[in-house]
Amino acid sequence: MHPLLTATAHRPWPLPRGPWIMTQTWHELLFAHWPLPAQVLRPLVPAQLPLDAYAGQCWLAVTPFHMSDVRPRGLPAIPGFSSLPEVNVRTYVKLGAKPGVYFFSLDAGTLSAVFAARSFYRLPYYYARMQVDVTREEIGYHSLRRVPANAEFRGRYRPDGPVQLRVPGSLEHWLTERYCLYTTTGRSVFRAEIHHLPWPLQDAEAEIQVNTMAAAAGITLPGVKPLLHFSRKLDVLVWPLHRV
Repeated sequence: MHPLLTATAHRPWPLPRGPWIMTQTWHELLFAHWPLPAQVLRPLVPAQLPLDAYAGQCWLAVTPFHMSDVRPRGLPAIPGFSSLPEVNVRTYVKLGAKPGVYFFSLDAGTLSAVFAARSFYRLPYYYARMQVDVTREEIGYHSLRRVPANAEFRGRYRPDGPVQLRVPGSLEHWLTERYCLYTTTGRSVFRAEIHHLPWPLQDAEAEIQVNTMAAAAGITLPGVKPLLHFSRKLDVLVWPLHRV
């Protein structure tokens, strides 16, 4: 049994039936969240997916990070595939009793990973030229989408406070403790479940010089400072995509 499967009490629903099929480790991740009215997001999210809101407010996140140990179950790491940067644009939906994540885009720095994710998980992955510079003090991050060349993120960010496990019911817990993603093809809805330990979150600071990630999806971010959180490392198990 994988060690992660021995800790499940924090999950909002039981582990999925069937075997997990992939591991991933997420590093130096920034959550940059902006509040948005539901009427802004509703036309851009498939109608089959109800928007999820906290105290009546919807949220959108731009999330840069990098990954290691991305590999299918039982196989070794694959050069050119198992370690890569990624930045995604996401919002929150809830189907039945399972709140999850809906991605407007996911930019990755490895073409093979983009092809695999589009093929097997039906997700809107894009190939980008990406650079991640990690020091003890901060992370420098730059992503420029190749085709179409209309999405860029450039900035620096760092933790600013101790690691905390956020309290259930808090906004921070609501934004981050989500154990599935949703995607659609035509009128069909698909769900992929994940498992990890509770997010070890730190408050964060960031200087974002360029951010057109949301604009590329047709979303204008409000002129307010984002809510920022940082996580140094999180190990993740991934289950296959299933039609809901």
